Amino acid sequence: MKRVVVWGTGVVGTMVIAEIMRSPAFELVGVGVSNPVKVGKDAGELCGISPTGVLATDSVDELVALAPDALVHYGPTAQHADDNIRVMSAFLRAGIDVCSTAMTPWVWPGMKQNPAAWIDPITQACEEGGASCFTTGIDPGFANDLFPLTLMGLCGEVTSVRASELLDYTDYEGDYEDEMGIGRPPEFTPLLEIPDLLIMAWGATVPMIAHAVGIELDDITTTWEKWVTPTDRTTAKGVIEAGNVAAIRFTINGIYQAREVISLEHVNRIGLDAAPEWPAGSQDDVYRVDITGSPSISQETSFRFTDGSGRSPAVAGCLATGLRALNAVPAVNDLPAGWVTALDLPLVPGVGTIR
Repeated sequence: MKRVVVWGTGVVGTMVIAEIMRSPAFELVGVGVSNPVKVGKDAGELCGISPTGVLATDSVDELVALAPDALVHYGPTAQHADDNIRVMSAFLRAGIDVCSTAMTPWVWPGMKQNPAAWIDPITQACEEGGASCFTTGIDPGFANDLFPLTLMGLCGEVTSVRASELLDYTDYEGDYEDEMGIGRPPEFTPLLEIPDLLIMAWGATVPMIAHAVGIELDDITTTWEKWVTPTDRTTAKGVIEAGNVAAIRFTINGIYQAREVISLEHVNRIGLDAAPEWPAGSQDDVYRVDITGSPSISQETSFRFTDGSGRSPAVAGCLATGLRALNAVPAVNDLPAGWVTALDLPLVPGVGTIR
């Protein structure tokens, strides 16, 4: 059984803690929080489950002193890079491996867009403590690294590969206004519409795939489109008024020999009827991989709750994201110190999931 500390009790962290409490493969020994209101509360109270006997703390030193097998880190996004690095570095320097979903540019640390101030402290902490740091996600993450790379291993030749996220955000409560411009006027420029920021934040798997198949890209380009709703649309976060953006579509494209050979695509809508001319899956809310080659392959993956809770597919995807990091702990523990990517991991089968 692996002893783990969980940092972060947002949507992902709380769901994962509930899974840990039922798992024969993991033991929850500590919970870290940034919000002082949560300090001292039982993890079960924060997660809506029975008491666990584990009280939340904001003290990194207290959690490091527990000497867990790993820190499973569900902290904030790269907009809070300094705090993420502070927390993770402390564990790494103490020889404790880290599996995280926070810093999505770290899905491929070698991406040239990663600033040295984000990479060097972790590299040094890994060397000092002899520990490893693995970052994953869903997109960027396993939906556009593990899935397409696995399918490409079934091909003799690949002319192009596209990994798409095709989601309805109506019931999604995560951040999308400033980042993606959903709910904003069409003239508003969201952060991710800026090409360099989009590539850095969500494009890491493009150079990863290129590296994995042995090519060097000539360029990485982006596209961005907006769809304005003619009617008011009700969401889990409020109402998007008519005349504002209710769907966005963007791509991040790896260029090789004047061709788009690797593409990541997002189509995120408020309502399945939004932007009807844009791509959609054969069912609602899917992650899709399309490979043109020998042979050509298409795969759709959906994430659903079938427990009667009524939770949305987007939330199910968040849980899968968190569990990819947790289930990777035993494999990361067995790897040499340093940065870990999806290319370094063996098959992660989910020890203890069938019980």
